[in-house]
Amino acid sequence: MPANIAIGGFQHETNTFAPHKASFEEFVKADGWPGLTQGDMLYPVMAGRNLPLSGFIDAARQSGHRLYPMLWCAAGPSSYVTNEAFERVADMFSQYLRSLDDLDAVYLDLHGAMVVEDFEDGEGELLSRVREIIGPDMPLIVSLDLHANVTTAMVEQATAIAIYRTYPHLDMAETGSRASELMDVALTGKPLSGGMRKIPFLFPLTSQCTDFEPCKSIYAAVSNVAANESELLIAEFATGFPPADIAECGAAVVVYGTEQEVVDETLDRLFRQVMDAEPRFVNELLSPDEAVQKAMSVSAGKPVVLADAQDNPGAGGTSDTTGVLEALIRNGAKAATLAVMYDPEVAGHAHEAGVGAQIEVALGAKSGFEGVFPYKGRFEVEALGDGHFDFTGEMYKGSVAELGPMALLRVLEPGCDVRIIVGSERGQCLDLAIIRHLGIEPTEQSILVVKSTVHFRADFDPIAAETLVVAAPGAHPCQLVDLPYKNLRRGVRLEPMGPEHQGPTQI
Repeated sequence: MPANIAIGGFQHETNTFAPHKASFEEFVKADGWPGLTQGDMLYPVMAGRNLPLSGFIDAARQSGHRLYPMLWCAAGPSSYVTNEAFERVADMFSQYLRSLDDLDAVYLDLHGAMVVEDFEDGEGELLSRVREIIGPDMPLIVSLDLHANVTTAMVEQATAIAIYRTYPHLDMAETGSRASELMDVALTGKPLSGGMRKIPFLFPLTSQCTDFEPCKSIYAAVSNVAANESELLIAEFATGFPPADIAECGAAVVVYGTEQEVVDETLDRLFRQVMDAEPRFVNELLSPDEAVQKAMSVSAGKPVVLADAQDNPGAGGTSDTTGVLEALIRNGAKAATLAVMYDPEVAGHAHEAGVGAQIEVALGAKSGFEGVFPYKGRFEVEALGDGHFDFTGEMYKGSVAELGPMALLRVLEPGCDVRIIVGSERGQCLDLAIIRHLGIEPTEQSILVVKSTVHFRADFDPIAAETLVVAAPGAHPCQLVDLPYKNLRRGVRLEPMGPEHQGPTQI
């Protein structure tokens, strides 16, 4: 039966170990995702995008529901969301909800790993405030990112939760559609039982790709559960976002159905599958020199892709560390391109100098990440771009890049052939269009360095001879045992089969 549904979204992935916080202005501006958008403008902005809200809108309209668009916003991954930013956005949601007097349900497109300056669980806090307005019985359906640190509060406040099942996140719109199916069930008034099991070990993003084991088999099992159990509605697995120093950091299994007994049995079965897979979560990282030297030894006629995983801006990295760049130059790499180095100062200087000019600058390391220094040298400005272009890969389908003034710089150092794509906004290099925007054909390179952890694989792995993951200094640590957790709950293993955290927190 058609219903009146309020819709919106508020997304941030918080790396509490990163150097810079997310202000309100970060949620307002557009980058790869839209900037803060309100009301009916959500419809044209979301149309055709691979985003959960887009998928929900399309599916809910097909079901005949009337939608009340509130707002949607996201800020690039960084450190804590400021109190001001959270309160301003949360107040907008509250005002919208309080203004609606014929509301039947609410859908929210959230991330699940937001940490605010004054409290650990941003989504749990937001959902609690929404629930206070709409009451205990109104359906409140939520979609979360695969990297969500699912909390007890999220599960208690939401009627049901849908979670991405792919990393790279190719199924965001599909997850929104699945959330719409949950909404249709909830609107029938049929009681839903749910539950969660937290996984007692952390594993880094480098171990979470769903194209490889053990995640591939775990997600196959999750996807097949509902089809095999008539009493079940949905099963989900969130791998967690480990660089978040909060009590409930880490992976979780979530299940919803019509019979609590079946829900509990399914939770136990999926939990055991994840636990049995613990020794198989591997984290193979190479030093910058090892990676460059190995890449230079490959002669397959295709590029070798090096993932600068610890400087991934999509996980809170500054996107301006120079460890892999220096290794390329030091080892005399040929036909090598690195993307994207975040340095608006150098990008601006290159635009002032013009194509063909030679400039002497200190590149990178402007974000103040400890122990990382700029690369000082001479460069030729080979190409310039405005940073505004259509993404062509599956993950960012329908989205437009807004990376500001960009420049292609060639290192003027004897014995190497290295180029750097410089941008004026932090942006994860996960789409081949980023390389092509500056006139470089990626398939003709010998080495491609991407400041990304896993998302690049959807677009880059098909053209790569080999993909290597590099451990250069950066604000997204992939060796979790080295992180100085203070708030993480006691007893969680800091890596698969690794030592237990001895901190004071218990939940």
